[in-house]
Amino acid sequence: MKFPGGFDFNAMMKEAQKLQKEMQEKMKSTVVEASVGGGTVTAKMRGDFELVELIISPDLVKDGDTEMIQDLVIAAVNEARRKVEEKMKGLLGNMLPPGLGF
Repeated sequence: MKFPGGFDFNAMMKEAQKLQKEMQEKMKSTVVEASVGGGTVTAKMRGDFELVELIISPDLVKDGDTEMIQDLVIAAVNEARRKVEEKMKGLLGNMLPPGLGF
């Protein structure tokens, strides 16, 4: 569908779908890592916010302080999520035409 001035709505939609597919692929292939508690808990998360790995130091478990472990796991996952959001914001900004970035 062409509008006055040569604006092609169908071409714009195809380009938007292409960009969306590229973004989804980048999200799945991007992995960030966040460590807390001096490296005692590490979370790895994909760009689509799927937690793919959680590492808890055996020394931390030996202490038996489950409340502290829970707090560290939450902190690591939240930090990984923050890093994913930051990374994706940068990727999305790079994919947009000039003037439309963040």
